[in-house]
Amino acid sequence: MNTHPYVRAYLAGIAVPTMFLLVILSGFVVVRLILQVQVPIERIIVFPMAVVPNLFGLWNMLYLRRREHGHPSIGLHGAVLPFILVPLGGLVACSLGFLSFTSSGIVYFVAIHVNYGLLAAAFCIAVGGYYLVWKHLVNFFNGVVGIA
Repeated sequence: MNTHPYVRAYLAGIAVPTMFLLVILSGFVVVRLILQVQVPIERIIVFPMAVVPNLFGLWNMLYLRRREHGHPSIGLHGAVLPFILVPLGGLVACSLGFLSFTSSGIVYFVAIHVNYGLLAAAFCIAVGGYYLVWKHLVNFFNGVVGIA
């Protein structure tokens, strides 16, 4: 089954973040509607729902293309993705006005202050998480669609 391998790579790539985003969106709905937290959730959720699955799919297509010229590790390939997503998300958040930088950290929605040390630790955890997600889940879906 060698027909349309890039389409299959894209579909295998978007499967994982789409499932996670459904869980995250459900949590946001509970927080907003049941717990009555007055945070503009629709402004937060738009970027991940629009960009992350598409970027996963495109990133998996790039992995398939790179694999034709050698054998890179899918886990390491996926671990690079936060280095693209975090600056892109920060740029969007700053341009929309709900993220600002201070000398000691970032301020989110003019209410939540997070220092840079915690951000660095969270970023390292995200890179490790992306490594594991790509090594196990995306690789599994690549095998399901026949491109692994």
